[in-house]
Amino acid sequence: MTAKGPTSLSRSTQFFFIAGVLTVGFLFVLIRLSVIQWLQHGKWNLLAKGQHERTLLDHVDRGIVYDRNRKVLAINVDVPSLYAVSDKIQHPKKTAKQLAPYLNSSQRALVAKFNREKDFVWLARKIDPDRLAKINRLELPGIGVLMESKRFYPKRALFGHLVGFVGVDNNGLEGVEHRYDELLKGKKGGIVVVRDAHGKSIYPKGFNYIPPSQGESLVLTVDETIQHISTREVRRAVEKTGAKGGIALVMNPANGEILAMAVYPFFNPNTVGSYQPAQWRNRAITDIYEPGSTFKIVTAAAALEEKMVSPQEIINCEAGTFVVSGTIIHDHEPMGSVPFNEVVAKSSNIGMIKVASRLGKNRLEAYSRAFGFGSRLGIDLTGESPGLLRSAPSWSDRSLASIAIGQEIGVTALQMISATAVIANNGYPVTPHVMLAATAREEDMPKPAPYNPPTRTALSGGIGGTETPLDENQSGNKRRIVSAETAKALTQILEQVVTAGTGKKAGIFGFRVAGKTGTAQKIDPGTGSYSKEGYVSSFVGFVPADKPALVILVMIDEPVGERTGGEVAAPVFSEIGRETLRYLKVAPDVFIGKAAVPTA
Repeated sequence: MTAKGPTSLSRSTQFFFIAGVLTVGFLFVLIRLSVIQWLQHGKWNLLAKGQHERTLLDHVDRGIVYDRNRKVLAINVDVPSLYAVSDKIQHPKKTAKQLAPYLNSSQRALVAKFNREKDFVWLARKIDPDRLAKINRLELPGIGVLMESKRFYPKRALFGHLVGFVGVDNNGLEGVEHRYDELLKGKKGGIVVVRDAHGKSIYPKGFNYIPPSQGESLVLTVDETIQHISTREVRRAVEKTGAKGGIALVMNPANGEILAMAVYPFFNPNTVGSYQPAQWRNRAITDIYEPGSTFKIVTAAAALEEKMVSPQEIINCEAGTFVVSGTIIHDHEPMGSVPFNEVVAKSSNIGMIKVASRLGKNRLEAYSRAFGFGSRLGIDLTGESPGLLRSAPSWSDRSLASIAIGQEIGVTALQMISATAVIANNGYPVTPHVMLAATAREEDMPKPAPYNPPTRTALSGGIGGTETPLDENQSGNKRRIVSAETAKALTQILEQVVTAGTGKKAGIFGFRVAGKTGTAQKIDPGTGSYSKEGYVSSFVGFVPADKPALVILVMIDEPVGERTGGEVAAPVFSEIGRETLRYLKVAPDVFIGKAAVPTA
């Protein structure tokens, strides 16, 4: 008898084993398909589209940037870029060896790029014509040229810090180009096409053409001529005094339009690669400094508004020496008992500190913040600094005295000119801005808008004797910081700064000028105390004083030798104001001797 049990059992086991393996395998495949179909559908769909579809994009021109008179500040030009189609390069190593000297690249890096990319690869974007001509003479298979749009700045360094620049892909990186990048660059359109196995386009996928949205062009508030005057004068001052740099700002005090923004040293955005990032920085809005005596405008305004002092009240300036919280305060010119208007005109630290003590730290802080210090003003440029103003509870026993005369506070040039514009604008603040208009169609672009400052008719005397009432708010701002009475009184005091005080060199023949000098010691980073060498010299003011057309700030950083604001910055203010008023055809006042008097 033959034993068949074990053999039969073995075959049965084999059958079930094979069936089990097949079942598990089938289940695995089924699960995997389910994962791919349901959980990873999006991933694989995108990969498939990437292989079989290609989007052909339409070219979109970046918008043009103009000044207020439609002078071109930024425009597009076509320049060549070098590319490679990797699968058409017959000898990658040989090609790389020939190209490397012209592309500032190694042979190995180029070969790696050829091998890494199956289709199209950029080799050099926006290449200069001389290098391109040498490469073309090599006649290399798989190497080609495409024309691309490149940003060009016709005014070169004149508007470098304000307009800024773009990157290699025409994305805004600094200045107006960065702040208004979305408007300027527009949106690309195009159509999707299906490709064959060789990557060639064979037919469009549907006919859903998406038209491009062209970039909008911008008209800025700045005026090329006023910018040129400001730039030239600030450069002359820096070179004459051996200073580190300088800033000049010109603003319409009625609405905050920036008419000029000059920052020296300059930089040319056409050759931005040859500058360090620190040189791109728009120091007029980013850098903070202690303003020194120009800040007395704020302290005086607060004291007058709160009725803590009157212009003719006699203040004892202690013959130039006074002790505050154990430290000795000095005046640059010792004075005895003088009216408050002379305290401001001759910039007495002691007199101003005494008046500030009546205000108290809480009110001084409140007015400082109301004038815009310690916060961003909201200018339509990126990188604006809020400055530095500590809250009153954190002030030391000396802080009230220090801040009253422009120490222990950090301001930007933009904040200081905007604070002065409050007085020029009858007590109302303005928001500084650089954009005037924007449109996507050239035919809709507004006509040139030259700045037309207010004109004066028969004046009856004083700053109130104008056709426009003093308390008219031209800026549209409902929030008022000081009254018309305070603005008028302080303006008359600031006129005395120029006619009989520290700012005589800011005078402009034929015009009444109101302003304030500032000479501030800088903090020595090494010691943390005030430097004996580093000073910031400044002057800020407006002209004509009776109906301001311009508010101007000049700041010179670390002049060598003479360093007072009255000697260094005030003459620059005078030159910028004189030439700008002449350019704008603002009628002068009538002068008798050295004093400006209104017409009858």
